[in-house]
Amino acid sequence: MNDEIAIIGAGIHPFGRHDAVTGLSMGVRALRGALADAELEWTDMQFAFGGSEDAGNADTMVTDLGLTGIPFINVKNGCATGGSSLTSAVLALQSGQYEIGAVVGFDKHPRGAFVNFPVDWSLPEWYGELGLMMTPQFFGAKIQRYMYDHSIPSSTLAQVAEKAFYNGSLTPHAWRRDTLGREQILNAKMIANPLTQYMLCSPGEGAAALIVCRRDYLPKVTKSRAVWLRSVAFRTRLAGSFEVFSPSLSLDISPSPTVAAAKAAFEIAGVAPQDVDVVQVQDTESGAEIIHLAECGFCEHGEQVEMYANGDTRIEGRLPVNTDGGCLSNGEPVGASGLRQVVEIVTQLRGEAGQRQVPSSPRVGFTHVYGAPGVSACTVLSV
Repeated sequence: MNDEIAIIGAGIHPFGRHDAVTGLSMGVRALRGALADAELEWTDMQFAFGGSEDAGNADTMVTDLGLTGIPFINVKNGCATGGSSLTSAVLALQSGQYEIGAVVGFDKHPRGAFVNFPVDWSLPEWYGELGLMMTPQFFGAKIQRYMYDHSIPSSTLAQVAEKAFYNGSLTPHAWRRDTLGREQILNAKMIANPLTQYMLCSPGEGAAALIVCRRDYLPKVTKSRAVWLRSVAFRTRLAGSFEVFSPSLSLDISPSPTVAAAKAAFEIAGVAPQDVDVVQVQDTESGAEIIHLAECGFCEHGEQVEMYANGDTRIEGRLPVNTDGGCLSNGEPVGASGLRQVVEIVTQLRGEAGQRQVPSSPRVGFTHVYGAPGVSACTVLSV
């Protein structure tokens, strides 16, 4: 793909709780923001992909945006909904049938844990009856094993969360805007050993949107601050991988779909992990960020301890990670989460991130989103 697809507009609705606002309204606001950023109108769009888990059908946004008759396709793929929507948009542009289109994700989840039913995920009823559909239990079990295998202490989990809340305090659209200290995080209420309350994100509300186009459309844009979408790669799980909603685990664990998605994204883009200046990885909880950094190729397993101790992943560090606070500070409105990551990288590469701007003038960015029951989407972006 390299430099054939550009992101020319990005918009976001603040994340958090917005009791008087529907999820669809948040999506409309984010998409109008992306259009304004690109200095285009809804009538310029030739297609759209969008998705939500709990907040309605994205295609009905045309009621507010305008009844132009374009194909608007709904996407629903768990936490990877945003990544799936973007992948679909890229394929549409690569087909040659379209020059420009929109991607949007939004959600509005009720308070408390996500409610899932085994039958909806091709699982037996007993999996839910035993409480195994509760994702924090899975997160705790997976990071316990990972910490044992790679000698990672609980203090590293706390450092991930401490960084996230600091970055969130600098992000105007973040939900959690208060900093928390390492000891406060470690000593918080235990939710799923070893994960305490502040090491887990919360279901939330919000929306994010992008305008994407082919290179040959750029002369039609009045004010272009294009960020190149160098690659998009999407993969599903292999037999034997340790994933959410897997009712059994083999003795020999297969690689996560993240490994394959990241490798493909780098190969398509023609860059390597060491070329990346700023990163977004899934941090549904602190352990996920730690695991995914290694799975995406940014370090060896176990090296995360030194990285966090040295401050390498902070905004001013060697490899800034989740500069907007990630899911820990923003919460996770499922349909919006993956696109929020891309919006943040676009903002960083444009040098428009304000107080959280990476000071080294980043040129290459990377995003990774992971969703149940084991799917991963990765992108490489550059200016």
